[in-house]
Order: sequence, then structure tokens, then C-alpha cells
Amino acid sequence: MLLNLLKMTAQGLLLWIIYWLGNQITALSGLPIPGTVFGMVLLFVLLLSGIIKLHYIQAAADFLLKHMLFFFIPIAVGLMDWGAVFYEYGVILTVALLAGAVLPFFTVGILTQLLQRGDRKWK
Repeated sequence: MLLNLLKMTAQGLLLWIIYWLGNQITALSGLPIPGTVFGMVLLFVLLLSGIIKLHYIQAAADFLLKHMLFFFIPIAVGLMDWGAVFYEYGVILTVALLAGAVLPFFTVGILTQLLQRGDRKWK
């Protein structure tokens, strides 16, 4: 049990260091890109290059993904203060959310079908 706790702590620390490095890249570069995006790209590159093996972060990442809902509860509670905005712009926001979800879904589906059809021509 103690060994698992130490393992999770070490893996969490490694993930936090990558997050911190992403924020440092944002601060040093001055680009208007969140540090978390740089951190994810950095983590992807480190995993892809083999510098960091998946099992180095697997347990902590699984734990964070499993409990991701808890990270969104404060956001949902904070949205309650925005009731007037949702009441006034609710239809526009709903259309934007639906379009933002449906359009990429169909675009990826159509592109996948086109690419698979093109694959058959070359065989």
C-alpha cells in the first residue's frame, strides 16, 4: 500500500513537472498559448521519443482520468452565476455547442470514408 502511494506520488510529481515546464515555455516565449497545451505537447514528444515510458506515468494518469469529473464540479458551480447570460443568449449558445460537436463529427466521418475509398483505388 505504501509502495503504491509512493509510486503514485512520484508519477504525479513527474506529470506536475511537465505541466510546470509547459507554463515556463509559455512565460518565456510570450506566445498566447496556454502552458497546459505546451505541457501536453511536451508529454507527447517525451512519450513518442521514449524518454518517458508510459508505465512511468500510467497509474497517476489513470487516477486523474478516473476522477476527472471532480475537476469540473467547481466550474459547474461557477456557471450558476451566469444564469442571466444563459437566459439571454441560450439559443445562440446551444446552436454554437451543437454545431461545434456535430460538424467535426461529420467532417471526420466523411474524411475517413474518402480516405478509405482512396486507399482501395491504389491497391
